[in-house]
Amino acid sequence: MSGNTKKIILCPNPNRDQGMKTTRAAEKILREMGFHTVVCSPFRDRKEGAFAEYDVRPLPQELRGADLLITFGGDGTILHLAKLAALHKMPVLGINMGGLGFVAELEAGELETLRKLKDWRFETEYRMMLDVSVFREGRQIYTNLGLNDAVIREGPISHVIHLKISSDGRHLADIAGDGVIIATPTGSTAYSLSAGGPVVEPMAQAMVVCPICIHNMRFSSYVLSPEHTLTVELERNGRKPVYLFVDESRAFALRSDDRVQVQRSRYVTRLVRLSERSFCEIFAQKMLPGGLEG
Repeated sequence: MSGNTKKIILCPNPNRDQGMKTTRAAEKILREMGFHTVVCSPFRDRKEGAFAEYDVRPLPQELRGADLLITFGGDGTILHLAKLAALHKMPVLGINMGGLGFVAELEAGELETLRKLKDWRFETEYRMMLDVSVFREGRQIYTNLGLNDAVIREGPISHVIHLKISSDGRHLADIAGDGVIIATPTGSTAYSLSAGGPVVEPMAQAMVVCPICIHNMRFSSYVLSPEHTLTVELERNGRKPVYLFVDESRAFALRSDDRVQVQRSRYVTRLVRLSERSFCEIFAQKMLPGGLEG
């Protein structure tokens, strides 16, 4: 069979695929087509027995010789793995077992569609990512890569924070509120949408700047060219805690003189497309009133 010496990594979220039922069903289909499969945990700290009888292999090691990564979970599982997959130039196919699922390609009941992988002819979407850095006293002290967004917001105690945003060194906006989200088109349907930001087609190249619960109502959000470098500075916040999150990663505590820099990354997330559905159809089905009924 042509091309079926390929190696496919299966990455189930054990909280979503309990008992590994969906993973097992997908593995059966892939092996029938002659693919070599291996199971890896998407998370470092895995619970004993969560992966049933599978011999779970270390993901960074297995990525080296692999051709495709299939995730079983929600969009959060893909988000969690996006950085590692992008750094290895590894295409990702998401099987949605979570909630809405905009990034995942298939629902758990659509596993037969995996047979389209047989001849290894499929479309790949290249999704823009963000490089996020923090500079303190002129030194870079933090760097991360995100598929969805960089979020700067207040700590657990609610208070107004003041942020100054510039684009290529030129003043763009002053924000007084709960913070700001800088999102990719992929991230425009996540936190940014909840905060009132626009829906941007995921294949577009753009950065969305969306304030969170703004107190100064001068603007709602910006959609900017990805050629810009955005800088966020903290103003007049004293000792109030302010945090940076990249793709819902662990919080990074910012200090009053820190500068957060966000720009388009040279890395991309490669998403495998097997279904014929367009983004507009998926969005209408999942988000608009009555869309999930039929």
